[in-house]
Amino acid sequence: MLRTALRITALLALATGTTAATHAASAAEAPGKAPAKAVPAAATTPATPATTTTAGIKGWARMYFPAPGNDVQVSVDAHGTYTSMSPVFPTRAWGTFRISHRIDQPDGRPPLTYWADFKVDCLTTGGPTATVTGTVVRASDNPRDPWQDMLKDHVRMGVSFYVAGKDGGPSRIGLSGEAGRTLSKCMAPAADAPVIKGGYRLKGKGPLH
Repeated sequence: MLRTALRITALLALATGTTAATHAASAAEAPGKAPAKAVPAAATTPATPATTTTAGIKGWARMYFPAPGNDVQVSVDAHGTYTSMSPVFPTRAWGTFRISHRIDQPDGRPPLTYWADFKVDCLTTGGPTATVTGTVVRASDNPRDPWQDMLKDHVRMGVSFYVAGKDGGPSRIGLSGEAGRTLSKCMAPAADAPVIKGGYRLKGKGPLH
């Protein structure tokens, strides 16, 4: 019985030694086999920042008005920021513009001047043209002054400009008139009334690549 147990133990020891030798030999047979390389993580490309530029229009002018005894003037100092992601409409607009209308009075009475200041909420530009919109924030207070009702409602108006270059004819202005709350930002009629005095300096937004 004891002799049988010793024989089994010897056989198990021999088998264990043979298996270990086999593994060692397998490792020795492939000395040039390189370990598997780790695959590097894909590099993350940083987002390209949007190109930003600023446009602006500034100046004062008297525009032609068809009825005698009327003097209409428009002053403006408006600016807008554009990006390559928003090249048409500004991501930010600021500034002011003023519309002033002086009307001669009969019987030698002094003229009445009606005016309103607007807070700019949009400026768009393209070539020699610009469009500015804004809401009334201050106004004259004359008898039967139409600006007062517009001030209460913070009415939006739009002004368009054609800034003529050298030999480009007269610059021109277009006024939306009272459009109530229906006028959207950045909207104004074509610039049709010629400038008869003064002028504007326009800085376009330029290319956005």
